[in-house]
Amino acid sequence: MIGAYDEAWLAQVAEDVLDPALPIVDPHHHLWEHGRRYLLDELLADAMDGHRIVATVFCQSGYGYRDQGPACLRPVGETALMADIAEQALRRNTPTRVCAGILGYADLCLGDAVRPVLQAHAEAARGRLRGIRHVAARHEAFSRSVPDQPPAGLLADPAFRRGLAALEAMDLVFEAWVYHPQLPEVTALARAMPGLAIVLDHLGGPLAAGPYRGRRAEAFAEWRHAIRQLASCPNVTVKLGGLGMPISGFDFHKQPRPPTSPQLADAWRPYIETAIECFGASRCMFESNFPVDKAMFGYRAVWNAYKRLAGAASHADRAALFHQTAARVYRLDLPDMGG
Repeated sequence: MIGAYDEAWLAQVAEDVLDPALPIVDPHHHLWEHGRRYLLDELLADAMDGHRIVATVFCQSGYGYRDQGPACLRPVGETALMADIAEQALRRNTPTRVCAGILGYADLCLGDAVRPVLQAHAEAARGRLRGIRHVAARHEAFSRSVPDQPPAGLLADPAFRRGLAALEAMDLVFEAWVYHPQLPEVTALARAMPGLAIVLDHLGGPLAAGPYRGRRAEAFAEWRHAIRQLASCPNVTVKLGGLGMPISGFDFHKQPRPPTSPQLADAWRPYIETAIECFGASRCMFESNFPVDKAMFGYRAVWNAYKRLAGAASHADRAALFHQTAARVYRLDLPDMGG
């Protein structure tokens, strides 16, 4: 179940925090009660567990929608709730600026008619709205587990692109969540709308489950080719993470003990290093994708894994990967952090 995780299982592995002074912006997490509760207290328990998480960016979760009013405006309830949570964290004077940026949901297929919806989100976010995610991930092999799959060809739909134009006009980011066979569609979109800022979620959804199980090398080659093509579009930034989802095929959640950060780093190295090589550190940002990925590993372990993977990077590149890229893309007004 989405959002389900086992704290007792995760507690079997404990490791020291690597480079605890390094500032981190976690640019992709959810807050919800899907499967189990993961709201402010649960997020802070992870974010304040040793790593220096200076800020976070919330990504649409399908939670807290209004139950009345026009359907197109009901997702604004989620944005308003996240703004409340952000202000609650500020009142508690937490060292982490929770939900410093908010990525909401709006039906971009409304085309030009999405403009008042975006404005409603902006007002509800109280200065924190940074973008919209309208999920495009679709694959027939996963139609049963994801019954509300978007229509085929969504990113090229004329009405959808008019909705994206409304995003661009408001200087908002489009969060693109697709599976790797759809990456050419993201490339076509980025080339057709070069002024639109696009953030590719979860490394572009490299698949190694379903029909791709047992074919990781072949699927990786497909993903790598598509990622290289997409990287030629300067308006695209990529989030490095999301590999704890079952579609990645690593199946850490099926093991007696959770993985350590060296194990995670070894498993993920081909994907992370390829993305950084193609996009450059200035267009890459590490993400937690919690609590979804918490089903496979802990928060301390995932950031330790990223630090291991970036161990040979320059000081400037490490800063970009862990906080500067996210702060720039999401226009986060952060204090001088050093590091």
